[in-house]
Amino acid sequence: MVEKDVLLLLTDKWADWEASYAIAEVNSVPHYSVKTIALDKESKASIGGLRTEIDFSIEEYTDLNNLALVILPGGFSWQDNRYEEIARFIEHVLEQNIPIAAICGATVFLGSHGLLDKVKHTGDSFEFFEAQDEYNGATNFLEAQVIRDKNIITANETAAVEFAYEIYKLLEIDEPKELEAWYDNFKNGFVR
Repeated sequence: MVEKDVLLLLTDKWADWEASYAIAEVNSVPHYSVKTIALDKESKASIGGLRTEIDFSIEEYTDLNNLALVILPGGFSWQDNRYEEIARFIEHVLEQNIPIAAICGATVFLGSHGLLDKVKHTGDSFEFFEAQDEYNGATNFLEAQVIRDKNIITANETAAVEFAYEIYKLLEIDEPKELEAWYDNFKNGFVR
């Protein structure tokens, strides 16, 4: 069986904790391989100071046949940059019916490019979305930890565990009962 790529799309000052649960488990199953992608191949520094090497630039990753999912962690640079090239890449991914998962500031980025207008979604605060001129998804915004609608998973910044759980279910990395046990342990802890 050929491993499918799960792309972690990084920008400078990316929120390293927001996708950590998701990528660690996904990368440990034989069906998937987590790879990094960015606008360019320069390493990207996270908010926590981790410097991450980049496997692919967006320009290089043109064959989507082996792509299972794109994960967009939040971070400080989403609010400071328009990232038109990233938006076009994500739009192309969605056109191919490949799912994406975004958390925190990355959700607002998607909303500011009209990519959430027709799907139920969430994020840190509705005010962040309505401040975007191109956002027209107000009727689909829900106050929630995580929302999965069609091929899009969105989550707020406090929902790293819920975000990972939805990704695991989407990618079917284990049996449902095992995934529920994982979620219960990481959400509620061993000691209760």
